[in-house]
Order: sequence, then structure tokens, then C-alpha cells
Amino acid sequence: MMEQPQLLSKIATGNGHGENSAYFEGWKAYENDPFHPTNNPNGVIQMGLAENQACILASDLVENWITSNPEASICSLEGVNQFKAMANFQDYHGLPQFRQAVAKFMERTRGNRVSFDPDRIVMSGGATGAHEVIAFCLADPGDAFLVPTPYYAGFDRDLKWRTGVQLVPVICKSSNNFKLTKKALESAFDKAKEDNIKIKGLLITNPSNPLGTIMDKETLKVLVSFINEKQIHLISDEIYAATVFCHPSFTSIAEIIEHDTNLEYNRNLIHIVYSLSKDLGFPGFRVGIIYSYNDEVVNCARKMSSFGLVSSQTQYLIASMLSDEEFVEKFVVESAKRLAKRYGIFCRGLSQVGIKCLQSNAGLFLWMDLRCLLKKQTFEEEMKLWKVIIHQVKINISPGCSFHCCEPGWFRVCYANMDDRDVEVSLTRIRTFVRRNKAEILAEKNPCSRRNLRLNFSLRSLDDFLVSPHSSITHSPIVKATTC
Repeated sequence: MMEQPQLLSKIATGNGHGENSAYFEGWKAYENDPFHPTNNPNGVIQMGLAENQACILASDLVENWITSNPEASICSLEGVNQFKAMANFQDYHGLPQFRQAVAKFMERTRGNRVSFDPDRIVMSGGATGAHEVIAFCLADPGDAFLVPTPYYAGFDRDLKWRTGVQLVPVICKSSNNFKLTKKALESAFDKAKEDNIKIKGLLITNPSNPLGTIMDKETLKVLVSFINEKQIHLISDEIYAATVFCHPSFTSIAEIIEHDTNLEYNRNLIHIVYSLSKDLGFPGFRVGIIYSYNDEVVNCARKMSSFGLVSSQTQYLIASMLSDEEFVEKFVVESAKRLAKRYGIFCRGLSQVGIKCLQSNAGLFLWMDLRCLLKKQTFEEEMKLWKVIIHQVKINISPGCSFHCCEPGWFRVCYANMDDRDVEVSLTRIRTFVRRNKAEILAEKNPCSRRNLRLNFSLRSLDDFLVSPHSSITHSPIVKATTC
């Protein structure tokens, strides 16, 4: 029998997207059985998506602004006179007013301590597209970037899938709160050299996804010195810059290279990735930004942006909104305030059953420590625990292994993509499960007291709790504060 020819490309038939990872498997579990307070109260609650959903943060401010500024939309009676101009072809430089407004917003979210040149603003289809464009500009297939662990699970797709670039993990540990060190960088760099892997750059996320922590100035200086010494690039993903909700404040890599006159560095090696998906809560608008201090990278990235431009209609609206300094100031302050409140609610709720989280002050998530629930400190046990949480507790949280964490038992929990009632339901599910699981572990340590305890969770027990006088759902002040 004649062998059938391969009709599709290796990219089309391969698994480079990483769709089968636990990170994306959790999303599928939610999509197949989504929680709804009335239509599907026993469904899966989505806590694996780092998103500022409309009913959570300062969206009421956005809606009020749009209502008060209808001319900002070309689809309104007041703005329709600009429809033809915006519907016509726009080149890949983007609207000048859009680039100017984004540059000003980037300055505001960095405390107005740095300035950004609008002519260096390159737009892309979200941070996903921005990262891929940067990878294409800086590296050839087979080259690699150093990435501190744990790191965003989507990087394996964004930077590797179509570019052929590799990611080399820089191991960070909980013993120092996962802080990146010069020793860890040197170790990863040397190991890659031994393996004949060409390192072209270092990719950091600051604030960190999934940790929710920020890098201090001294660490950033170490990184700049390191990449300058090795003559490799530094890509700073700063898409969570405006989500910092308490001190210390965020320091951009731009601030280091602008203000530290004693630091030797090559500006051509520094690049920033930004987006409006997290800070403004506009992921559907697909506004990604590349800001490079390297003229050649700016030129190349701008040409490549043809494959993922931001629509002129979106640019027009964003330019008008971000040019309103009074609105921007009010939004940034109020958003941080509401994030801080939600973070506190989750941390206090988890602490009631002895669950700790890494101390953090940014992002839309927390890094939850469930090592005490593992029977053995292995990634196999972490996956077993995660499957119970997904399929029985019915909560989609992301296991640490999907973020390349070197220690089993850590989980990322997103808390800004749900309303206040869902927060109470999710916390109740988690606390009930933890109490039962701890009881089982104690029983295993003391076989004489073991009865029929098993590692499981019944939603019937949750329903019993919710209708009991001990439930806080019906009279909780959190529920009364619901904004959607």
C-alpha cells in the first residue's frame, strides 16, 4: 500500500501550542461545565484566567467615561463623522494620537518617573503577538532565552511555537521567595553553554506572573549588568505595571537605565513588552505594545506588526480615553484600591484553614502553597491533587508544574475575574476541601482513627453548608458590595 503524503506542516500537526498542558486543560474543564449561580451552581469556577473582568474593577468608571464621551466611538451618532477616516487603510505605524496616548499612560503607570518616545511605540495583537515579534527580531530557530521560574505558562506557546526558539529555565526557589539571583542566572547560562545552546536574551516578567511580586531596583541593576556582560538582550514584560496595589511601588527597567548614571549598559539590548489587557482590563481589544531602545528592532517589529495590527477603531477610542488625564488618574487609583481589597479577602479566607500564599503586591492572582496537602512532595502528587480540585472541588486553578515551578505543591489562583458572590462560593469550596483533606492526612498518620476518609470532595456537602446558619453567603457584606 502506497504511503500517504503528509499534507500539512509540522506546525499544524505538532503539539507546539501546548494545548494539552494542565494550564489549558483547566480551561477546557471550565468551558465544558461553567459555573453559574442559578443555572449551574455545581459547575467549575474559573480561577485560571488572569483577567480584570468588567464587573470587578473600575469598569464603572470606564462605562461612565464612554457615556460622557460618545464622540470617542465612530459607531455613535456623535462620532460617526470620523467613521470614513478610521475605516480607510491605516499604515502599520498606527495613529499618532494613539501612540502618544499610550506613551503617556505607560509613564503614568510607572509613577511619571520615566518618559517614553511615541515614535518607539510599536503595536501588536496583544502581548502574545508582541512577544512573538520580539522573538523573531532577536533570535533564530534553535537560539534560546533565559526565563526565571516559575514563569507564565503561555510563554511556551508565545515564544516557541512558530519561531523555533527555546526557553531555558532559570531555577528560583521558595527558600528566598523565588527571588532571581545572579548565581541562578550564571548557572543557567553556563549549563546552556555546555549544552551548546546559544542564549540570545533574558526574559523577565515584572510584576511577576504567576508570583504577583515585583523586582526591586537592586535586582534590576544586577540583570542589566548581567546582560551587558554577556552581550545578550533583556526583554522586560511589564503588562501588570498598573496592578500594583500596595508598597513597594513598581520599578520599570526604563527607570533603571534612565536614572542610574553609574550603571554601564548598552541601550540597544533593552526591550519592553506592554499591553492594555491587564492594567485596563481590555483583553478583547488586543492592544499589545513593543517598546525598544534599539532602532533596528523598532523598524523590524513595525514591519512585522502588519500581521497583527490593532484596529483603527480601537486605536481611536483608546487614544481619546487615555488622553483624559483626570480619568486615567482616577481609574488607576481606584483599580489598585479594589484589587487590594480582593487580595485581602482571599488571603484571609485561605488563612482560616491554614493555607498560606506567597506575600505579593501586584497582579490579578496569588501563589497558593498547598504543599501540606501532598502525600509526597512530587509532581505526580501535585497533579493528583490538581485533578481532584478540578473535577471534584470544581475549581480551575493552575498547578505550579504548568509554570515550570521547581517545587511541587504551588498553585496560581486568579481572583479578579469573578464577582463577589463567586468569591464566597470559591472560598467555601476550597476551605471545605482543605478541612476534609487535612483530616484524611491525619487519619493516614494515625491508622487507628481512620474510618472511611478519602481524598475527595462532595458538592452536596457544599450545598449543605450554604444553606446552614454558618454560611456567610446570604448576609455577607461582600455580597452587598457586588458591582455587577
